[in-house]
Amino acid sequence: MIRIAVTFAIAGTGVALFRLTGLPLPWLLGPIFACLLSALLGVRMKSIRLINESMRTVLGVAVGATFTPVLLASMLGMWPTLMLIPIMTIVIGLIGVPYFRRLWGFDFATSYYSAMPGGLQDMLVFGEEAGGNPRSLSLIHATRVMVIVVALPFILQSVWDADLSNPPGAPAVSLGIDQLALMVLAALVGWRGAKAIGMFGASILGPLIVAAALALAGLLQHRPPAEAIWAAQFFIGMTVGVKYTGITMAEIRRDLAAGLGFCVILIILTVIFVEGVYTAGLAPGMEALLAFAPGGQAELTVLALIVGADVAFVIAHHVLRIFVVILGAPLFARLFR
Repeated sequence: MIRIAVTFAIAGTGVALFRLTGLPLPWLLGPIFACLLSALLGVRMKSIRLINESMRTVLGVAVGATFTPVLLASMLGMWPTLMLIPIMTIVIGLIGVPYFRRLWGFDFATSYYSAMPGGLQDMLVFGEEAGGNPRSLSLIHATRVMVIVVALPFILQSVWDADLSNPPGAPAVSLGIDQLALMVLAALVGWRGAKAIGMFGASILGPLIVAAALALAGLLQHRPPAEAIWAAQFFIGMTVGVKYTGITMAEIRRDLAAGLGFCVILIILTVIFVEGVYTAGLAPGMEALLAFAPGGQAELTVLALIVGADVAFVIAHHVLRIFVVILGAPLFARLFR
């Protein structure tokens, strides 16, 4: 309990410092930087997994609530860019596996599951079952998510002049009790139901599906309040930072350095694909970047909500990427061998 309290205090300090200095996304980036710095200084931190997962349901409801019949029909026109997601995933694997294996000397299982841009928990499970190093996998994927999430706000501001100070939703006091109750219902039923059937990304996709059904039926008419989305950002940022707890100098020299180098490769590949999509007129540049950036699904959903991007477009591409990685990872691993 002391470690949990210390972690909350550190994350809260990060939020306060970011707000005082006017840095972007204080509720998300503040906890990430504060917890990362504390971990490097040797502070032992711990988060509450149940709360972390429950906070992700807020994002699922937020995305699902934006679905309308018109929006659903527009998703049929996304197929040209959706087809590029499996291609990009394969290219990442073809470059990433030799990078980790030959340049850094990781075993095949660790190299393969470090290269795959899937969810952290899924890649840890698959990688450990295949004989990979779970600690290295955890640090490399945490680094990938952190670098992408930290870099994107500054890119969005400098290239598209995106306003990251926009509140992500209306105040809670402006929403009716019936709407808030429907959101809670969608979050709980969707999350637990999706988890019961073993759906990947259950804490986001389950609530998303239930909320979308309620929105299409005309019952759910608002996104979750700003306070709920800020809370979700706080816990997501803290979770990313806490992954570095207990990191050693040997891990910094090898795992962290390897992860940072791979982030450079991912950024270059992302720019190439995004430029191709934008040049071909398949999607606006900002939406293309948020859709193809290989960061965490939850973190990029937050960014899409705040900058007012086409959330359905962004989430559709990330769901497909995770689907391709999770279903294809064991098969591709055998082919690589």
